[in-house]
Amino acid sequence: MTTSDNLPTGFYSALAQETATAERNVSASNPGPKNRALMAINPNSDTPPPTDHGVVEPFWYSFDLTHRRIQDGGWTHQVTSRELPVSKDIAGVNMRLTRGSFRELHWHLADEWAIMLSGRARVTVFTPDGAMFVDDVGEGDLWLFPAGAPHSIQALGEDGCEFLLVFNQGDFSEESTLLLSDWLKHTPPEILEKNFGLDADAIARLPKGEPLYIFSAEEPTNMLAQDIAEVARHAETPKVSYTFKASTMTPTRESASGTVKVIDSRNFPASQKIASAIVTVKPGCMRELHWHPNGSEWQYWIKGRGRMTVFPGQEAARTMDFSSNDVGFVQNMAGHYIENTGDEDLVFLELFVAPEFRDISLNRWLRALPEQVVMDHTHLTAEDIRKIPTGHHPLLP
Repeated sequence: MTTSDNLPTGFYSALAQETATAERNVSASNPGPKNRALMAINPNSDTPPPTDHGVVEPFWYSFDLTHRRIQDGGWTHQVTSRELPVSKDIAGVNMRLTRGSFRELHWHLADEWAIMLSGRARVTVFTPDGAMFVDDVGEGDLWLFPAGAPHSIQALGEDGCEFLLVFNQGDFSEESTLLLSDWLKHTPPEILEKNFGLDADAIARLPKGEPLYIFSAEEPTNMLAQDIAEVARHAETPKVSYTFKASTMTPTRESASGTVKVIDSRNFPASQKIASAIVTVKPGCMRELHWHPNGSEWQYWIKGRGRMTVFPGQEAARTMDFSSNDVGFVQNMAGHYIENTGDEDLVFLELFVAPEFRDISLNRWLRALPEQVVMDHTHLTAEDIRKIPTGHHPLLP
C-alpha cells in the first residue's frame, strides 16, 4: 500500500501520513475566496509538505510589497522589523540611483553593509580618526560603513546602479538617517557663519527645502585616482579598506552544485559586526541541512526560485517558497535547508550580526560521531551512514 504521492506507508509519522492523504483528497478543497496570485508564488505555504507542523513565526517578506520612495535621481524601499517582526537584529534597504545621482552625505546609528546588485558607484566614508576613504565599486562588490561614520554614494555609468543595504538594527529606518542638508537647515544661520567662516550670502545658498536625501547630479569629472589624490591633501588614508571586491573573490567552497563566498571580519577587517555569505545553488541542488550557532540569518534572494523549511524545535516546522527580491529569516539555532526549485541558478545572501560566519552541518555532525551512536538514534545501518557525505560540502546535488 502506498500514498497517492507514491511514498510507502510508514515513510511519515502517523499525523504526517494523515496530512499527506488529506492534502490529496477533498479535505484540502477550498471553494471560498483565495488570492490565486499569492498561492501561485508560494505553493508550499498553501499545500505544505506533510512534515510541516505547529506554529512558526512568518519568515518571508518581499521588497515588492513595500512602499517605494521615488525622487529625482532614484528610489528606495526597506524591509525592517516593522514588515518582518521576527527580524529583530537586521533590516534591509534596496536602493537605486540614476546616472550621477547621489545618496546624500549622511550617517547612521547602525553599521551599513552593502552589496552592489547592478551598475557602478563611487563611495566615500570619513572615519573618526580623520581619514577619508574613496573607492569605486561594481556589481557583486561590497562595502561596510561603520555606525557614525559619514559617507556618500554616487552612481556612475549610463545605467546608474542598484544596491542592497543591510543594517545591524532591526527597527532601522531610512527615514531617520542623519542627513547633512537636514542638519544645516536646522542650525541658526549665524552659527553656520561662525562655524564655516563664511559670510551671510554664502550661507543663504545652502539648501533650505526638504532634505536632499536622493538627488540628481552630474557624474564626477575626476577619475578615481584623481579624487584619491585630492582628498589626500586634507585627510589621511585609512588603515583598512571599507570596500571588498567580492565580484573577483575565489569562492570559499565550490562544487558542481554551486559556490559559497564567505566574507566576514577574517577577510574583510572593516566588517567587524556583520558576517555574510554569497551562495549560488545550481538547479535541482540544495544548501544542505544545517544551522548557525552564533546568530540569526537574514537572507536576500537575488536570483532564481527556491524553498526553505525552518525547524525552530518543539515539533514545529514550516516550508515557504522564495523568489528574487524576497527576504527570508531563520532565527538563531533553527535548522534549515534551501533547495533550488527553479531552472536557473539560485543566488542569495546570508547575513548575520556576528564577526565571523559559522555553521554546523548535519551531515558533518553525523559522520563525525561513532557509527553506533548514529545507528541507535536514526535506525540507519552502518552501510547507510557511510553513504552520507563527508567533509565540508555545504551544497549538495
